[in-house]
Amino acid sequence: MTKKGETEGGTFPISYNLSMTSVTSFSPIEGISARVLILGSMPGVASLNANQYYAHPQNAFWKILGSIISCPATVSYEMRVEALKQSGIALWDVLESCIRPGSLDADIDMNSAQANNIAALLQRQPEIKTICFNGSAAEKIFNKRILPTLENTCLKYVRLPSTSPAHAGMSLADKTKIWREAIEA
Repeated sequence: MTKKGETEGGTFPISYNLSMTSVTSFSPIEGISARVLILGSMPGVASLNANQYYAHPQNAFWKILGSIISCPATVSYEMRVEALKQSGIALWDVLESCIRPGSLDADIDMNSAQANNIAALLQRQPEIKTICFNGSAAEKIFNKRILPTLENTCLKYVRLPSTSPAHAGMSLADKTKIWREAIEA
């Protein structure tokens, strides 16, 4: 889309790239005493539209976690969030904001990416001993943007298979087994 801009010397074209969308993450989900932190990269379009983590109906996150924490994926979002908190699981994204058209991690403009303050969350939640990454993008961004800023390096880091529908190369049963081993360890 091109629009005419004006200066004292006349008009000039202004170009807008409408495919570049600025997106902002949600606040973290954290209870009184979390022991595990699960980090994604940035909520996708369906999640942003619903204002809920992992709202895409084909994302396996709530099915996997529901199996682990004994909370059906079919209950209300509020009940699932409360079950996470009661199970000692915190949830957030490595990025606070970025430019990304669509939902794919590969489309994140890393020059625009701003990291969340994971260090502050870890200070509020000193019982967190394990950080799990929902896919490789979250881990990669964390290692580059957040890990160098952390003082507490006595944490266990686990990359888990992505729950995204874009990562369909592994069965739900296999993903659930791997997630369960990491979270219950």
